[in-house]
Amino acid sequence: MDLRLSEEQRILKEMVQDFAKNEVAPKAEHIDRTGEFPKEIIKKAGELGLMGVEVPTEWEGAGMDAICYAIAIEELSVASAAVGVIVSAHNSLCVSPIMKFGTKEQKEKYLKPLARGEMIGCLGLTEPSAGSDAAAVKTKAELKGDKWILNGTKLFITNGKEAGVAVVLARTEPDPSHRGISAFIVPTDAPGFSLGKEEEKLGIHGSSTMELIFEDCEIPKENLLGERGKGFSIAMFTLDGGRIGIAAQAIGIARSAYEASVSFAKERVQFGQPIAKFQAIQWMIANMATEIEAGRLLIWRSAWLKKEGLPYSQESAMAKLYCAEVAQRAVVDAVQVHGGYGYVRDYPVERYYRDAKITSIYEGTSEVQRIVIANNIFRDVLKGK
Repeated sequence: MDLRLSEEQRILKEMVQDFAKNEVAPKAEHIDRTGEFPKEIIKKAGELGLMGVEVPTEWEGAGMDAICYAIAIEELSVASAAVGVIVSAHNSLCVSPIMKFGTKEQKEKYLKPLARGEMIGCLGLTEPSAGSDAAAVKTKAELKGDKWILNGTKLFITNGKEAGVAVVLARTEPDPSHRGISAFIVPTDAPGFSLGKEEEKLGIHGSSTMELIFEDCEIPKENLLGERGKGFSIAMFTLDGGRIGIAAQAIGIARSAYEASVSFAKERVQFGQPIAKFQAIQWMIANMATEIEAGRLLIWRSAWLKKEGLPYSQESAMAKLYCAEVAQRAVVDAVQVHGGYGYVRDYPVERYYRDAKITSIYEGTSEVQRIVIANNIFRDVLKGK
């Protein structure tokens, strides 16, 4: 098995590393302290093709593969977890479903500006009563003449504040199960659309997390995405791909913690020698290094399967589950390596500690990932065979 990157993947990695090091990392602390959306960074990311990594060039994307996408999100997240998730959510949760299920007209109108980074996208799925239970969506969409009328509320929406368009899941059928849900493309300037509460969060400051409100929100009939009643399957497809991005974000955070710990351990002197000479420190850092490598291989495996057009739901769930836990272990140990310095804001591991937790929650909690994995393992039993 050849695990070497292709020429395209290698060039992409070097480009994003350079961008992250020189333009993202110097602003990461400011983004965290102020919570400001990194507008100029995202604009530059669009110019580099990072807002449409997997979008074919005919729709003005970069035309790269899923492995390139994973690489890009990891490298961005090493510098700033907030920037990483902004780009990941845009690509995975909005660009991807429109690219997969959109009509030619929808792609022309929405996919092209999204891929160029001229417009930010988001996914409106989660609701106050529909989190892990995505089929419990209560937002309704009713067809009246040539308009769909949406009513409801979405919660915890990444990129919601800045988005120019949202892919929104709403109930269109009387069937109370997942079969009654459809997907829609909703421009955020549509009549009846408004923003609600912006959440104040533990970490990933700079990435907005918004409430979206639909009050007799009108969108054209042709803004139905995919088939009517097939919205749940569109959402599941979207989340399968999104988990690759969040796994990559988690590994990026873990790498930040690891690299900071290695540097600190070499410089910090206690009992007359660098703490890197103490076995307790060495073992923590050795664990970080090993788990980061293992996590990345899980990510690349799921991304390769996606690239090849093969099933990857179980593999992306494994990658997200494992990488989220790797990130959390890495940041805890990084703070421990730094001692008191790890607990104060003068050192970045305090930020990494706060940023890591969310990777085990959004785009499917770790518990949901275990359900997805188990459902694949026991598919025949669960179907009653």
